[in-house]
Amino acid sequence: MLANPFLPKRPCVAVHPKMADALSQTETIIEYFKEKGMDAPAGSLYDESLRRRLKDGEFDMLIALGGDGTMLRAAHLCAPSNIPILGINLGRLGFLIQVEHKDCNTMFDHVLSGDAWIEKRMMLRVEQQRAGESLGVSHALNEVAVSRGQYLRPIRLTVNVDSRLLTTYVADGLIASTPTGSTAYALAAGGPILPPDLRNILIVPIAPHLSVDRAVVLSEGSSVSILVQSENALFSVDGQEPIGLAEGDHVDVRAAEYEASFVRFGDPNYFYRNLTAHMHQNSI
Repeated sequence: MLANPFLPKRPCVAVHPKMADALSQTETIIEYFKEKGMDAPAGSLYDESLRRRLKDGEFDMLIALGGDGTMLRAAHLCAPSNIPILGINLGRLGFLIQVEHKDCNTMFDHVLSGDAWIEKRMMLRVEQQRAGESLGVSHALNEVAVSRGQYLRPIRLTVNVDSRLLTTYVADGLIASTPTGSTAYALAAGGPILPPDLRNILIVPIAPHLSVDRAVVLSEGSSVSILVQSENALFSVDGQEPIGLAEGDHVDVRAAEYEASFVRFGDPNYFYRNLTAHMHQNSI
């Protein structure tokens, strides 16, 4: 048993509603906890009743069945309430997930025996501003991407770090990523891979034209302001529905006031083993 083990008492289960294996796997999980004398209510991450109960702090662990997309949705839901997430991989890659579905009962045994620990991952607070007025705040586990819209021409983005000019990019876009997101869109754009326990923002240009073409890792605690100097631009947080940007808008990014929590097993080097296992495969 670990010195400060994670011992959940009130688990619940959330599934990806379109994954064929999810429902049968859910029944197996519910039965497992029932045999241990524990109730484990189940539902979809889109189930308003389950979402409300999570927000109200009724549960102390969410078991999420799906892929990385499911884990992102789970993190957005659970992070504000500091509820740890145990991911069960039913997807293809699973960078955010340590447990395969065939191993889940064994891992549940470890959790209930005090052999699990909680990993904290930085999230981003993203705010759109126009003429000094806030148009909305959202949070990201992976990244915010400011990019060109439907027209095939680059956009102009001026970036300030801690209120000081960094540079102006002429590019298809710019990614501001967490260390978690360094294995997502930022990796595809040529950025470095950062250990997930860091709290640094990573800036990665997308197809820059005669601009700085290298990723920049900022100091812990730094903030980023992206000034849009083109009409054809939009931004998206963690791959969600894009939001249109007007020329002169700012997208301000800093560390969020809360973190995402994940249930982990073994030593922290699991990340590198998981990374090695996934780097030579593709989701196609």
